[in-house]
Amino acid sequence: MAKVVTLERPLYSYAEAARLLDLSPTTLRWWLEGSVRGGTAYPPVIRSEPTGVDVVTWGEFVEARLLKGYRQKRVPLQKMRPFIEEMRAKLDVAYPLAHCRPLVDPARRKLVYDLQIETNLPREMYLVEFEGGQTALAPPILQFLERVELDDDGVPIRYWPQGKDVPVVIDPSVAFGVPQIRGIRTELVAESIDAGESEATVASSWGLTPADVKAAVDWEHRKAA
Repeated sequence: MAKVVTLERPLYSYAEAARLLDLSPTTLRWWLEGSVRGGTAYPPVIRSEPTGVDVVTWGEFVEARLLKGYRQKRVPLQKMRPFIEEMRAKLDVAYPLAHCRPLVDPARRKLVYDLQIETNLPREMYLVEFEGGQTALAPPILQFLERVELDDDGVPIRYWPQGKDVPVVIDPSVAFGVPQIRGIRTELVAESIDAGESEATVASSWGLTPADVKAAVDWEHRKAA
């Protein structure tokens, strides 16, 4: 079982975290550090306050991935900040969105639902909905949970960026959080293919299957595609 301290582990620069999340570095920096726009200063969405340090922890990476699911709601993510701050206070944790126990435990979802109302969170940004006399997880949360593995404390310890049917995985305890397949960095696999080695040779060299090799290359080349 992973310890909660895993969330505190520094792993990425802003640019690297943004690349893995398929976000623009500017967007991620705004979520983490805040910004000044039109002469108005906006505080961070994820952090309680700016740090001025170009380091993204595993907890911040996880929370940014969860928030990414709400970007298409046409409601500024800045409106999520009061809810996050209240969750941080109620749960007494640094990463309230990365502590998923209140989401996966039906008995505790009411807390999340009530805080959404208390902080006037726009309904489009709800994590937990209430219909037919019972709580249910919002679609962005369901999608997020389908791509992570949680430890016994409800903390994400592993993330499949393309879904669990694709072997590419991001694990803060393996290869320093670099995308990998069974411990082999996808970037190394793609570099071998790009250098002209055959798929069969690369698979044999790294102890992977041809399907693994294709998945690694597809992941590394996803932007070009």
